[in-house]
Amino acid sequence: MLVLFETPAGFALFKVLDQGKLDKVEDLWKEFTTSDSARKVVELKAFNKFENTSDALSAATLIIDSKPTKGLRKFLQKHCEGETLAVADSKLGNAIKEKLKIDCVHNSAVMELMRGLRNQLTELISGLGTQDLGPMSLGLSHSLSRYKLKFSPEKVDTMIIQAIGLLDDLDKELNTYAMRVREWYGWHFPELTKIVTDNIEYAKVVKLMGNRTNAVNLDFSEILTDDEVEAQLKEAAVISMGTEVNDLDLSNIRELCDQVLSLSEYRAQLYDYLRSRMNTIAPNLTALVGELVGARLISHGGSLLNLAKQPGSTIQILGAEKALFRALKTKHATPKYGLIYHASLIGQAAPKHKGKISRSLASKAALAIRYDALGDGEDNSIGLESRLKLETRLRVLEGKELGRSAGSTKGKPKIEVYEKDRKGAGALITPAKTYNPSADLVLAKSAEEPAKKPETASKKRKHDEAETAPSTEPAGEAIQEDGDQEVRKKKKKKSKDSEESAATNTNGEKKKKSKGGKEEPAGSEKKKKKNSDVQDSKIVAMETESGKKDKKKKKKHTDE
Repeated sequence: MLVLFETPAGFALFKVLDQGKLDKVEDLWKEFTTSDSARKVVELKAFNKFENTSDALSAATLIIDSKPTKGLRKFLQKHCEGETLAVADSKLGNAIKEKLKIDCVHNSAVMELMRGLRNQLTELISGLGTQDLGPMSLGLSHSLSRYKLKFSPEKVDTMIIQAIGLLDDLDKELNTYAMRVREWYGWHFPELTKIVTDNIEYAKVVKLMGNRTNAVNLDFSEILTDDEVEAQLKEAAVISMGTEVNDLDLSNIRELCDQVLSLSEYRAQLYDYLRSRMNTIAPNLTALVGELVGARLISHGGSLLNLAKQPGSTIQILGAEKALFRALKTKHATPKYGLIYHASLIGQAAPKHKGKISRSLASKAALAIRYDALGDGEDNSIGLESRLKLETRLRVLEGKELGRSAGSTKGKPKIEVYEKDRKGAGALITPAKTYNPSADLVLAKSAEEPAKKPETASKKRKHDEAETAPSTEPAGEAIQEDGDQEVRKKKKKKSKDSEESAATNTNGEKKKKSKGGKEEPAGSEKKKKKNSDVQDSKIVAMETESGKKDKKKKKKHTDE
């Protein structure tokens, strides 16, 4: 049996002389207490030396990943034909067995044997001293640690945080210096402030022109792109209302202009540096919200890793903490966005859609940040894909298509109306319902009723006109006559109805049947007629009494 042992100098193969001693694992360490006893157990068969440090580093990294190197495969094929190989790593043994078809062994006895070989390594391998093995192992460990050590994202975030902080400070300083130049030179040439609005162009014009009297003879085409602005400047310089300044004042103003221009150049360089770092460290976040907004989010969160731990709702209001806590304290509406408000996607949205787009953008930004911080890929595919989705959502919101459906309506099944009377392909189980003309009787009755209303209304109008119209007779007599007429008309109607019912009963000689189906005698019909006459007389009496009461009320009204 052979034993594969890895050293900082190379791979060593030892042949086991007495395999019976491997059965006693507990007493195996006693065999390696001295070099002489160790030589009785194992013997060096072959040694594969590394050529240089890079070769040793590549071999060590592959061994850590349980993969044999090309040199190791050749070494084992040469010396391990028909032998059993003892290895310290079971995964490495499986890989060797698959690729080289060499039987490998890994157990407690092998691990104890490896421990003994490590103890007597310098004695068993000739030419490998302790003074050489120590520096070799130390150098290999340092190289391996540098190779395996990943670049800390927090250190990279520190560069981004410092750069965005310095960029904001430079913007403030530039605005302060530019306003100072405008105020200082404005005493000499106040009209120039309205003609040249850009701060950098203003500083360049002041540095080139100096005294306003020199403007007529100078060419500002390299600074000012518009010819009309240059013509206005030269005209205003001739008729300016500013005060005169001496050369010492102008020299100080020009030095301040140099400071403004140098700061602007450094700011451009710093912005390019920040953009390159953001595209390297957080490409998906940069593609989604831009370099400046992404850098401010990282700076506010502390680091990219800390920002990756935050949910989308926190990223949405990051930077608006004061407004959030004020709203929670006063029980008002909470803010919808913080630093993310300055992203281009939210700037494109209408004011009523900014809240929806900011919420969607924050959720997509949270995914992009997590992929940048924890993922292995270095492309910005996720950020570009998320941006396209948000742009389509923005177009849907602007096109007022959200009320119809939140997503695309293509491919959705059509909802068919359920008809229980249909069977198969259009066949009906029950016959179709036809129009019922008898239902129009209700409409006819309702049509007759409004026709009767005008008659009653006309009667009421006549009655009211009779009351209000001036009469030669006393008011009391007129009221009595009206009441008597109404009572007479009602009596005539009742008598006519009773006569018509009696005529139909006598002439038609109709016989009514009772509930049991038997015919009723003629005497019962007479009794019914009497009862109806009695009821009619009672109704007439009640109406006459009500008419008298109405007359009394009307008399009192007229007396008053």
